[in-house]
Amino acid sequence: MPSELPPNDPETLAHVVKYWEHRKPHSPIYQFLLEDIKLTYASKGVVRARLLLSKNHINAHGGIHGSVSATLIDWVGGVAIAAWDHRTKTGVSTDIHISYQSSAKDGDCIEIEGNAGKVGGTLAFTTATIWKVVDDKPGPIVATGSHTKFVKV
Repeated sequence: MPSELPPNDPETLAHVVKYWEHRKPHSPIYQFLLEDIKLTYASKGVVRARLLLSKNHINAHGGIHGSVSATLIDWVGGVAIAAWDHRTKTGVSTDIHISYQSSAKDGDCIEIEGNAGKVGGTLAFTTATIWKVVDDKPGPIVATGSHTKFVKV
C-alpha cells in the first residue's frame, strides 16, 4: 500500500506540471511512452501520476514491458527531484534498480509514486512504486525501484 502523504501542494504540483511540459518535447521516448501520463499529486520531494496502459506499453506476453517500468522509474525520480525544491535541472542517472513484482495489461490504469529521499549538492536518491489502480484505489504493486542521479550539473 502507498504511504500516507501530506496534503497536495498546488504550487509544487503546478511547478512539476510545468517542468514536465517543458521536458516532454525534448525526449522522443517520453513522447512515445508517456504522452498521456497525468501528474495528480505533488508535495516536497513526492509526486504521483497516472497512466492508462495501451498496446505501446505491452510486451509480447500481454503484460507491461519491463522497459516501460524502467522508463517510469527514471521519469518519476526526476520529477520528484524537481518537486524537492522547485528546480528545473534534475541531473543525470548514475544507477537504477527495479524489482518486478506483478504485471498490468493493456487497458489497466497504473499509478506511479516517486519519492526524493535525499537531494544533496552532488547526488539525489529516489525511490518509486508502480501499482495498478483498482476501483480508483491502489491495487497490486507492479514494480518498485530506486534511482540515483548526479545533480551537480
